[in-house]
Amino acid sequence: MLDAATQTRLLANYPMLGELPADLLGSLSAGAQLLRLPAGTVVFDENQPCQGFPLILSGNVRVIKASPHGRELQLYRVDPGESCILTSSCLMGHTRYQARGEVEHDVEMVVLPAPVFRRLVSSFEPFRDYIFGLFSERLTDMMQLVSAVAFQKLDQRLAALLLTKPNPLRTTHQQLADELGSVREMVSRLLKQFADQGWVRLGREQIEVVDAAGLKRYSML
Repeated sequence: MLDAATQTRLLANYPMLGELPADLLGSLSAGAQLLRLPAGTVVFDENQPCQGFPLILSGNVRVIKASPHGRELQLYRVDPGESCILTSSCLMGHTRYQARGEVEHDVEMVVLPAPVFRRLVSSFEPFRDYIFGLFSERLTDMMQLVSAVAFQKLDQRLAALLLTKPNPLRTTHQQLADELGSVREMVSRLLKQFADQGWVRLGREQIEVVDAAGLKRYSML
């Protein structure tokens, strides 16, 4: 059962739940579980059944599709106030996961049991609208990802990705490769080319964009 402080944080991140009727809010609070998971924890994996619906209070989770050869492609992130559409799909369709969820930054999450989630979707319109609204947003994101992978060269995708990140960016070449569905050696070679062009400055686990306009022009070629 959720304590008062956790329930307050949950409603702050997911304000539509504040409109719940008393019986539904009571069922949610009684059945939910608070989890704290460190970075690197696998929250769910491919072909596993879905046990519950996570609501993120802090930290975030990366959803990743892996190939049999070990390469990975990041599909999306789930941040506080958001939900995992793959989990929603599995719960509503009674199917197993087709990707992996991994904690990127230490996470606190409230997990709703599957029956509570289904009751909310069927009985509480604001929650149902929230879930399907995120489906629409994520579908748009996924179409953009498919378009980028299919039609953009890796160097253009890397340039575009760097422009969306904090500057300077503290990360490893491997982490960027994982996000792009590539390999570290290729990303390192491209970053070296960007540095030679004067677009970025490379340091130890740090990338500083020094010519954002140049990167942007290149990403749009």
